Amino acid sequence: MEPCRSLALLIGSLGLTSVLVALSTDYWFVAMGPKASAHSGLWPKADQDAVAGYIHVTQAFSILAALGGLVSVSFLVLSYIPSLSAPGRGPLVSSVTAFAAGLFATVALVVYTSERWSQPPHPQIQTFFSWSFYLGWASALLWFCAAGLSLGAHCRAPLPSYEAM
Repeated sequence: MEPCRSLALLIGSLGLTSVLVALSTDYWFVAMGPKASAHSGLWPKADQDAVAGYIHVTQAFSILAALGGLVSVSFLVLSYIPSLSAPGRGPLVSSVTAFAAGLFATVALVVYTSERWSQPPHPQIQTFFSWSFYLGWASALLWFCAAGLSLGAHCRAPLPSYEAM
């Protein structure tokens, strides 16, 4: 139980850090032209016009993913403190919330990818996804791994007995 729970905590923390960095940086999409380059993220500057709907969807689901990841990591941390956690339930709740965080991140990134991919290309401008975007995908994969490890920790935990109560 202990190695799975410790690995789940480490991987969940890495997933949470990854999504927070991806949310706060603006290197999701890069455009390079013949004379200049530009990059954009999820939080457009105030001088731009209306924000596209897919950006709002990506923002919302990415925030939900970050909150789910925070809950997951919190329950894993609490599972190390016996007086603050229900016996054997911390890893199970952590597994469910890590899986939900992975799903939220996946939805956010699929929406962003599909909308950016379908935009018509300009002949003189080369566009591509950048490191913040890939960090978002990495966080989704990390949370799915953390969910599996937390579930493994829950399944391997000893059942509470009469003496433990």
